[in-house]
Amino acid sequence: MGNTVRIEDVPGHADYRHLGGIAGIGVDLRYATPDNFVGRDLYSPLDCAWLHRDAAAALERAVAWLAERNPGYKLLVLDALRPQRVQEQLWAALQGTDLLGYLAEPGRGSIHSFGMALDITILDADGRELDMGTGFDDLTERSHPALEGEMLARGELTTAHIANRQLLRGAMFQAGFVGINSEWWHFDCGDRVLVRQSYTRVL
Repeated sequence: MGNTVRIEDVPGHADYRHLGGIAGIGVDLRYATPDNFVGRDLYSPLDCAWLHRDAAAALERAVAWLAERNPGYKLLVLDALRPQRVQEQLWAALQGTDLLGYLAEPGRGSIHSFGMALDITILDADGRELDMGTGFDDLTERSHPALEGEMLARGELTTAHIANRQLLRGAMFQAGFVGINSEWWHFDCGDRVLVRQSYTRVL
């Protein structure tokens, strides 16, 4: 499986930065709560509020970009480093459903498990999440960036929803993140093939 490190050993590892040390963000790790599509806390007692230092540096660039354009707005991290063992739990939870396409098969590995992906949204100046047309982990076509034009035409998204998503993408893309077609909240830091080849997987 290449280089690996256990999540318990990440705090002493120079390649990782804790989200608590990144200024200007909010943190609400949804898999450390029941507020996710599985409906239970998957992280406790593990501390999963970490990123690889490369992704953390990119997140800081996104923070600066957003603050310059929308003072008072803040990025809210919904998921960051997701250990391989949790990815396996999610994969198991979706067996027998038509939702497996939303998850990376554990053998191949989620980019989250390398500390190089974020699930993220934006808080307004009052600390409320911007309306993106769906919530986090809404596994329907309304969450698909690739289908936004179609959803707008059908009245399932509004121009305001899409503008909010474009603001988020603007912040993330200029910082070096890459989006995916099926989740407006998910961004990989760089090329996922290179990440799987070059970075350490967290178990």
